[in-house]
Amino acid sequence: MTTATFSVSESSAGLRLDRFLSEKLPEYSRSFLQRLIESGNVTVDDRRVRPGERVRAGQLVQVSIPPPQPAGIVATALPLQIVYERPDLLVLNKPAGLVVHPAPGHAADTLANALMARYPNLAVGNALRPGIVHRLDKGTSGLMVVALADRAYQHLVSQMKQRAVHKEYLALVHGEVKPEHGVIEAPIGRERRQRQKMGIVPGGREARTTFRVLERFPGFTLLRIKLETGRTHQIRVHLAAIGHPVAGDVVYGQRKAALGLERPFLHAWYLGFQLPGEEACLVAWAPLPEELRSVLERLRAITA
Repeated sequence: MTTATFSVSESSAGLRLDRFLSEKLPEYSRSFLQRLIESGNVTVDDRRVRPGERVRAGQLVQVSIPPPQPAGIVATALPLQIVYERPDLLVLNKPAGLVVHPAPGHAADTLANALMARYPNLAVGNALRPGIVHRLDKGTSGLMVVALADRAYQHLVSQMKQRAVHKEYLALVHGEVKPEHGVIEAPIGRERRQRQKMGIVPGGREARTTFRVLERFPGFTLLRIKLETGRTHQIRVHLAAIGHPVAGDVVYGQRKAALGLERPFLHAWYLGFQLPGEEACLVAWAPLPEELRSVLERLRAITA
């Protein structure tokens, strides 16, 4: 166990505790430090505190950093569609049906398991989510960026928090979306009665989604969607809230999937971000997978 003690100076007074520690311990990610605080490994004047508490001049902040724990994830060789790769990060095209990281009810055969098989020494970020910077739902396909080094992880997480990562999706929704483009702003949180579902709830986390109509069909509309925040199930919840649930989404939409879909028609087709340590940006595209492309072809044939 490594311990460190810091005295809060006048210049640091008023900072959030997690930010204060990130300045004192730059080698650790802010999310890691927040977990230390929440687990009681950080005290201020010998008392437990919360990550968002403001520090005051003269206070003593003590940090206890436990030794690294093994990832606890079994390496499983699974096929990965790598779009771009370099020593500190990679961009991949996740297929629908692949869970991103272990969770209750799905402990194996996840993207995290596959990453540990491809990169046995990967130890970045959360031990159960090695290298995972953001996630896609099990039923959503498309582009993800994964960090392979701590510096890249912190850089990418920072871009995510600053909303500097450009993420766009293609979604086929029920009904005719009348405006050619629009913005959905509504707070998202867990439903009180069904905790496994998200919903529009008072006091939820700020969420903003923009959309533009790409193509119209009888009973359906193809949308190009940009995420400006990254809440759980955000696109599915927001579109359902305006009366246009994603086709194939049996959780937030119709109980019986339409058009023979076995998954939501939602695909992360575009991803852009600044490369760590560089001024250059990486931009990647992923075409619709065959099972979604064939649905559009059938609808176009009907419309023609």
